[in-house]
Amino acid sequence: MQELADKVAIITGGGYGIGREIGLVFARSGARVVLAARSADKLESTRREIAARGGECLAITTDVAKLADCERMAAQTLERFGRIDILVNNAGIEGATKLTTDMTPQEWQEVIDIDLTGTWMATRAVLPAMKQRQAGVIINISSGSGRRGYPFRAPYSAAKWAMISLTQTWAGEWGRSGIRVNCICPGPVQGDRIRRVIGARAQAMGVGYEQVERGFVSQAAMQRMVTEEEVAKVALFFAADQSSGVTGQTLNVDAGFIMN
Repeated sequence: MQELADKVAIITGGGYGIGREIGLVFARSGARVVLAARSADKLESTRREIAARGGECLAITTDVAKLADCERMAAQTLERFGRIDILVNNAGIEGATKLTTDMTPQEWQEVIDIDLTGTWMATRAVLPAMKQRQAGVIINISSGSGRRGYPFRAPYSAAKWAMISLTQTWAGEWGRSGIRVNCICPGPVQGDRIRRVIGARAQAMGVGYEQVERGFVSQAAMQRMVTEEEVAKVALFFAADQSSGVTGQTLNVDAGFIMN
């Protein structure tokens, strides 16, 4: 099915992980994809992968923590494709795994700048084009840490909680302009990133890697982690007309890790 035929979708943090998978799923569904991230090598690798599968893709090196980069991202997308239909705010970093008293102001601020302010700036950059067309979809990728506090990860959890509030706020601000805003909270997702998170958490807590990993899995109703593709398929639902009456909502994709 071509649920996103002729749509133009920007995906921040699109070079690897969840962002890469969303790019692949959107391209397979007919979208023209714009990948934005800081790592040019990873962006180009994913761009080539999408192109090899017959998709149309533009890669733009972008630091979402810089307003000028976000504005350039939107401008280059409009120059190439003439429209912006979808923005997926996926860019984010894990940050330090430390007690608050051991964390530096710089470590706090880096996470807030990228994970939260970057979401705000990327959205700010695309809204005028969406408003002009009286249509658009914004999808924020939050986290289970946006639903439940996460010891040793204060700035990450704070940013992800705030993304849920931004989702509701923007849905209220822009609904009359035909712009829908929804949010996804992935739980632990299989891949390199969760391995880094588990390793850092094990070190901070002074326990073994396997103990932390078991804790993540055992708390999930399905007794497993989710996959990047499972998150991407929910992003596709929010982006497509199947969810045309849905806005301001946050959906957990976590194999039953958090049920609320």
